[in-house]
Amino acid sequence: MNTRKMVHLAMLTSVGLALHIIESMIPNPFTAFAPGAKLGLANIVGLITLAIYGIKYALAVNILRSFIGGLASGAVISMMYSMAGALVSTIIMWAMYKFFRKYFSLIGVSIFGALGHNMAQLTVASIIIKNPKIFAYLPILMLTSIFTGIFIGITANYTLSKTKASIDYIVRP
Repeated sequence: MNTRKMVHLAMLTSVGLALHIIESMIPNPFTAFAPGAKLGLANIVGLITLAIYGIKYALAVNILRSFIGGLASGAVISMMYSMAGALVSTIIMWAMYKFFRKYFSLIGVSIFGALGHNMAQLTVASIIIKNPKIFAYLPILMLTSIFTGIFIGITANYTLSKTKASIDYIVRP
């Protein structure tokens, strides 16, 4: 890995971490009908990293962001939810991006990632509270996943299109 790429990945991780922390400070717009649902702003960075560098670096950026974000906030339980969601959503987005790119744009990939993220977090919650009835909340989270996935996908698409020249410079050999 060259220095440029290492610095770029460190910057992506930092931006993801900043978005992760900022979002935790913003009042939740979904509280009325989907408590706990969030936009997932840090997932913009994960999706961009996946599109540029692939699964290995996207996993590294997302897991580091979740781990450091959990340490910074002091919320260990929250870190478990975040890391499970980051791991599952990154793997799902990679599979969609790699195998179904001709059928789905980054927006579609992002929607699948949001769905996977919520499934992973519900699974962690059901393990922690030892009650699978929490999955009754899944339809509401799936609906919010569609909207948040669209927003994250559009934002990632826009960011990639506006930074293409810079990215091409960074990733060149």
